[in-house]
Amino acid sequence: MAKEVSKVVKLQVRGGAANPSPPVGPALGAAGVNIMEFCKAFNDDTAKMEKGMPIPVKITVYADRSFSYIMKSPPATYLILKAAKLQKGANNPSQEVVGQVTVKQLKEIAEVKKADLNANDVEAAVKILAGSCRSMGIEVVGG
Repeated sequence: MAKEVSKVVKLQVRGGAANPSPPVGPALGAAGVNIMEFCKAFNDDTAKMEKGMPIPVKITVYADRSFSYIMKSPPATYLILKAAKLQKGANNPSQEVVGQVTVKQLKEIAEVKKADLNANDVEAAVKILAGSCRSMGIEVVGG
């Protein structure tokens, strides 16, 4: 028989850096989850990833206070900024360009994000990512 779900918590946690401080502690404490157990499991699962990479995670809390979680791929904006070697996007993206990414880089990002994007193929995913680039003031070049 399936366990009864009592709450679903969605967070964005830095890979390898989950700790009981906000936002993890208060969100999971309110749900009745053993915070240190989650932090240890999450940090073990993200140990091989880049340290500090933001990872969206969906935590399902059950009535018996146990939990399970699903990690998503990093946000597209994080991957785009990393590909463009930038710290942040433009302050006024409609009037300034702060960096460039190639279509090849967008295809690589689309492969990483394909499970989380609402696209039928890689070309559609690249168009979605190109729109994100424009909203950050990053130019798409090549092809």
